[in-house]
Amino acid sequence: MPAFNILPHTLPPIFDSARAARTLEDLLHAAPIIGNDDALRALLEAASGNSPFLARLMLREPEFLLALREHGPDAILKAIAADVAAAATEPTLAAAQSRLRIARRRVALSIGLADIACVYDLARVTAALSDFADSSVSAALRFLLVQMAKGTEHAGKSGAELEAQSGLIVLAMGKHGARELNYSSDIDIIVFFEEERFAFKRGGDKRQAAVELVQGLLRLIAETTVDGYVFRVDLRLRPDAGSTQVAISVEAAEIYYESMGQNWERAAYIKARACAGDREAAGRFLKNLAPYVWRKNLDFAAIEDIHSIKRQIHAHGGHGEIAVGGHNIKLGRGGIREIEFFVQTQQLILGGRDPSLRTPATLDALAALQARGLISPEAVRELAQAYV
Repeated sequence: MPAFNILPHTLPPIFDSARAARTLEDLLHAAPIIGNDDALRALLEAASGNSPFLARLMLREPEFLLALREHGPDAILKAIAADVAAAATEPTLAAAQSRLRIARRRVALSIGLADIACVYDLARVTAALSDFADSSVSAALRFLLVQMAKGTEHAGKSGAELEAQSGLIVLAMGKHGARELNYSSDIDIIVFFEEERFAFKRGGDKRQAAVELVQGLLRLIAETTVDGYVFRVDLRLRPDAGSTQVAISVEAAEIYYESMGQNWERAAYIKARACAGDREAAGRFLKNLAPYVWRKNLDFAAIEDIHSIKRQIHAHGGHGEIAVGGHNIKLGRGGIREIEFFVQTQQLILGGRDPSLRTPATLDALAALQARGLISPEAVRELAQAYV
């Protein structure tokens, strides 16, 4: 009995039947056994007939589709995670890039087909994508640390050892931080380093070595090769992004947040978590930053600043009217970002006094607000359904 429980009656209608037919014909030529499984055929037609991206991936991975059908997405994603971890031991950057990109397309196929077949719900989809982002960033960092350690006293240490002792803090922000990544999400990260703990230098400068590692991380994760890319990476949530390097010392970051940090940055840190690097160092940094993020008292200027963030979202996303065609369901009126902003506003105002409201995931935060009697069950139900 195949492990992938496909339910044909749940599949979406086919939008482009010609593309679905072409894709299935090519797949049957490459792997004729697919023709013996009516449920699998129906799933592949539904996926390829609605997603050109998935159709292209299928044609590159016909044998993988059979393995996915036989073992199911959970087992396959576990095997892919092990393969991603092995990227840290590749001899060259090009080989590590290739391994990560092949894993990316297999992850996209596994999660996408599990989603379309209703085997995974939204929470499982976003968690699986976020887990893959974490493992990819960690594997890339380990590879780079092993390369940087060559010829130093740290040569011979494993990538895992070097990562755990590195003093490098890689924070996942936004949807990545909340484990809410969707299929087309960038990953937002910020990289800090502890001067005392970070061991590497370039030209006698630790900061330059840390910057070099982040630049290498971008090549491994975001650079487009013949195999595509893993994730687009956005580093713009770091302090004073227009004038700072892509890696910042913890001391400089703490000074910035204490003296110049803005309310939108406080809101961003609601979803922050360590996704790679030195977890002990990350724990210290986030603990020290907690009083900045979670203030027990807000003055009128801070509240007005929160309102100004809302006005900026409206100006950017368009809130004049709700349209059927072309409406921005992410940034527009009643969209995903507006729901997230509503939740984060309540967290900023009330979370300083109530730690139970400090959860990063939007749906979990809505439930926490309801549990404290701050939002009615009806409002939570409507917001959660609209968000999903």
